[in-house]
Amino acid sequence: YVQMVESGGGQVQAGGSLKLSCTASGKTEDFYCMGWFAQAPGKKREVIAGIDTGDMTSYADSVKGRFTISRDSAKNTLYLQMDSLKFEDTDLYHCVAIWGPRQECLSAIKALGVTLPVDYGAWGQGTQVTVSL
Repeated sequence: YVQMVESGGGQVQAGGSLKLSCTASGKTEDFYCMGWFAQAPGKKREVIAGIDTGDMTSYADSVKGRFTISRDSAKNTLYLQMDSLKFEDTDLYHCVAIWGPRQECLSAIKALGVTLPVDYGAWGQGTQVTVSL
């Protein structure tokens, strides 16, 4: 049983920074991809960033140059450093881990629960990021 727990969200003014954290528990050695997506209840999922087992990172175009994903494998912790925040970054941010048949990390995050069965991943309840003008 895999559990993902996010923290670090909050309210910040445009131009400010936040750092999200996510602690994973369970069979973390099976993960080949970890990442972040933004999705409020009833809204469309937006994939934000991913990092694979080789520490290769990938980002959505909307956050390139502003957000940085990293991880501490010894602590089973994933991070998202969010700089130069914009009003449109306001959302509920979830961390995610994926295992099983391998595919490109951001594609896997987008596909989880759609074309990739939910049995191959886990995500947390989310942490709210609110950016004010």
